[in-house]
Amino acid sequence: MADQQQTSQNFAQSFDHILGQPQAIELLVQAVVRQRIAPGYLFVGPPGIGRSLVAETFASILLNNNRETPENLNRRIQSRNHPDLLWVEPTYLHQGKLLTMAEAQEAGIKRRGRPQVRLEQIREIARFLSRPPLEATRAVVVIEAADLIAEAAANGLLKTLEEPGKATLVLLVPDQQALLPTLISRCQTIPFRRLGPTDMAQVLTQLGQGEILNYPEVLSLAQGSPGSAIASWQQLQTIPTELLQQINQPIPNLYSALALARQIAQTLEPESQLWLLDYLQQSRWQQGHRQGMEQLELARKQLIRYVQPRLVWEVTLMNLAG
Repeated sequence: MADQQQTSQNFAQSFDHILGQPQAIELLVQAVVRQRIAPGYLFVGPPGIGRSLVAETFASILLNNNRETPENLNRRIQSRNHPDLLWVEPTYLHQGKLLTMAEAQEAGIKRRGRPQVRLEQIREIARFLSRPPLEATRAVVVIEAADLIAEAAANGLLKTLEEPGKATLVLLVPDQQALLPTLISRCQTIPFRRLGPTDMAQVLTQLGQGEILNYPEVLSLAQGSPGSAIASWQQLQTIPTELLQQINQPIPNLYSALALARQIAQTLEPESQLWLLDYLQQSRWQQGHRQGMEQLELARKQLIRYVQPRLVWEVTLMNLAG
């Protein structure tokens, strides 16, 4: 019993750099200690709260063969450069090539629609798992944003989960209800929670983003997600100060609404426009202005569906005008 407790403590220490997820960490540690590692896991929780960090650490435990230093192993996992680790991200299809969100942004490609985890990527997983592990005793596959798996790809993944071989698959999802019930039934669910104010402040400070703590509207938008807070902060920097001041003030008349709509549509990228709608909803809610909330939510849905942005903003701001 004492040896098991010591082993449990040793594995738990691997997660010491991750704050706010004691339940998820304990479930994974006990699975390793008791040697009851499931073939599939669902890491369920909103983005930006540590799911990827936990997945990396869990992978380092599963791939450890005691023949290299933990530092070197962690470095290879973080760089996605381990032969027994496959890290899958949603992609865009551009000129016959699959590009991750980061690759599309770096290439300056204008994106329409949401990225997907595609059937070709699921087939790559099957090929990856068809060979025995090269260094470790098992292989590890991590799928980010698994809720974006296309339907045909999801059916293909189901077959892989039925017979994964010497492998563990980890699916990161914000809400398991976005997945096929048959996928959910073949995975163990690991719940992740939004961080409390203390952990939130500590994480942002450790990441060199302590300045965000001075902006309550950004923290409110983040809702306990350090990653979302950083993303919101970065979006805030893309909004011209004058424009932000204008949209935070009452719109006096229809002419002002039309002029502001034109400025927003011409100045801001689509992602910044979506963020601005979230910011407006949060700001009006905090100020006690409940009127117009449904109109702002409708505008968000229309922008996601690629309705002409200027028209969306004109209708929205005219309805909000005094």
